[in-house]
Amino acid sequence: MNKNILSAPPVPAVRKGIKEDAGMNGNLTAWELRQLEAKPQSAQARLVNRLISLLPVLSALLVLLNYKLVPNKKVMIAFRPYEPTNLYAYFIGVFLVAFTCMFIISLFSPKFYEKWRSASPLLTAVFLLLFAYDCATIKLRLLHATYFPAIDDVLHALVSERELLWVNFCHSVVLLFTGYLSGAAAGLLCGILGGYFKTARYWILPLVRVLGPIPANTWLPVILVLPFISLFQGAVFMIALGVWYPVTMTTMNGVINIPVHNYEVAKTFGVSKWKMLYQIAIPAASPFIFQGLTQGMGIACTVLLIAEMMGVEAGVGWYINWQRGYAEFDKVYAAIIILCLTFFAVNAILNAVKKRALRWREDKL
Repeated sequence: MNKNILSAPPVPAVRKGIKEDAGMNGNLTAWELRQLEAKPQSAQARLVNRLISLLPVLSALLVLLNYKLVPNKKVMIAFRPYEPTNLYAYFIGVFLVAFTCMFIISLFSPKFYEKWRSASPLLTAVFLLLFAYDCATIKLRLLHATYFPAIDDVLHALVSERELLWVNFCHSVVLLFTGYLSGAAAGLLCGILGGYFKTARYWILPLVRVLGPIPANTWLPVILVLPFISLFQGAVFMIALGVWYPVTMTTMNGVINIPVHNYEVAKTFGVSKWKMLYQIAIPAASPFIFQGLTQGMGIACTVLLIAEMMGVEAGVGWYINWQRGYAEFDKVYAAIIILCLTFFAVNAILNAVKKRALRWREDKL
């Protein structure tokens, strides 16, 4: 490949184009400002950065060649021989094609190149970990085959168990959001009332100080012996209680810490106390509210697993505990992957909502 293609576009040339666009439009984006403020790079530095952006492609190719060309060490897994499939090869191949396309796009788009260069070391590290795991399992058998199955087996379990995993996944999602929304609603109500009204704070704050520090899973033995409550309802209560505490505390602190002069200015315009609550107090405390909601989601995910593994009769956590009893660790890891993707997606959605709701802070800054 031509060295001129591998090297990034010279910064002065990019700056010149940006200045011309700025002269025509009169506005600069954040990325254009960074390009103007960036120090000029030497040709050697640009070449090194281009090679770094190529590393994800090379690491994915390394994993694929290692899996297909290096012979596997024969071993019995759960009284059956290990029989590899092509699922893992297809999985790596998809990423290899995607990385190659992204690298090619980065050659012609400076803006995309900046993002791709930033993500390249992390992506490379992930695929090097996959390479090391393959070597330690199916190639050299340094790890016990039963407890550390091949990634190909895990992917096969995801496909073969998809119907059962889907049923348990839906149960976990329903349980998670039922408990989370219940706890968040109670926390917002207690936090707003406790932060805005001193009388409400007098009654709410002692309750928060007593129940808040107690881990939610502490109530599991009590829930299991109560005859008038189902396991699902008990799990919802545990999740809601775990979410209620951080949401209440952060919301209350956010409302209490609002400067007094904000209310005084509103009073001079004849704004009633209830209008000040939803026009001043709640918007001003929204950063604290979202902080509590984010913390509550992390606690909800943890309590969900505890409830499903120790009490609830369905869900991904229950599925993990069930398959672990039969030493089917490929299915255990498949369920763990689903949990990780679920929690990642939920937190990503929550952060996106938070970012959109708090755009006024970024505009102000």
